[in-house]
Amino acid sequence: MNIAILDDYLGVSQQLADWEGLKCRANVVVFHRPLALLDEAARELADFDVLCTLRERMPIPGELIRSLPRLKYIVVTGKRYDTVDVRAAAERGVPVSNTPVSGAGAGGVAELVWGLIFAATRHIASEDRGMRGGGWQTQAGTTVGGKVLGILGLGGLGKRVAEIGRAFGMEVQAWSQNMTKEQAEEAGARFVSKEELFATSDIVTVHLALSDRTRGIVGATELRAMKSSAYLINTARGAIVDEAALIAALRSNAIAGAGLDVYEQEPLPSDHPFRSLPNVVITPHLGYFTKDMLGSYYGDAVRLIECFLVGRPERVVNMGLEPGP
Repeated sequence: MNIAILDDYLGVSQQLADWEGLKCRANVVVFHRPLALLDEAARELADFDVLCTLRERMPIPGELIRSLPRLKYIVVTGKRYDTVDVRAAAERGVPVSNTPVSGAGAGGVAELVWGLIFAATRHIASEDRGMRGGGWQTQAGTTVGGKVLGILGLGGLGKRVAEIGRAFGMEVQAWSQNMTKEQAEEAGARFVSKEELFATSDIVTVHLALSDRTRGIVGATELRAMKSSAYLINTARGAIVDEAALIAALRSNAIAGAGLDVYEQEPLPSDHPFRSLPNVVITPHLGYFTKDMLGSYYGDAVRLIECFLVGRPERVVNMGLEPGP
């Protein structure tokens, strides 16, 4: 039995979870680099029986599933499995399991949200670079107390961000397509229209799930509506924000800046404009990337693989799916 641990760039899977029990029964191989091309992935994974993902880093489309002759099981670390063609896996008789929600999840991402907010509004990254180059004080920052925080989506993470915003003395307002006034008020936020949220917020932070309805939901119209002194924060999914429109807004200083942890293409290309724009703070999809959260993910993955090996797979998300047309 061969088990592939995918996209573990830093090798943390072997540090944060105990794989020794599995290694007595299977060959565990860690892939430290992305398998970005379908042909490359099919070739490299042809001899593997089990694939273990790291969140949604690597898509596993039907074409890849059908090209892997030995594939018997897929474990997705994390709740979401949108990037796996679960129906194609069901057609092959390959169960797909996801790991339980980690208690460190929303808390870790919420902390990064506020890290990006402060890095952007207080110019922490650029001032750090200036200090290392021998400089001293080049920009005046902006305080968040008394400002308006606009939250796009009030799930568990959005609620946690709202709670912290109120602790800093911010006025919190929120919108999403299915949100009600009562739901917003329960989270300590004022329900507003999408138009009002973008026009009146000093900081807009995105906490929507990516779907056909939310793809590109923050576009040129929304960015034009924002104050020239406002900041956009995105730790959700890159495709929710129109990258071309955001780049244009940042280049023209239509908004003050942005803090980004997610991108349409990941890893972010080395020549991407975000890497050179002075008014954007960028991090490499670190929201969930803490030792606490990864240890929980990989520990659960080990347990799920062990259950599969003894013929009792758990948390199967594609059980009962009918074959596609």
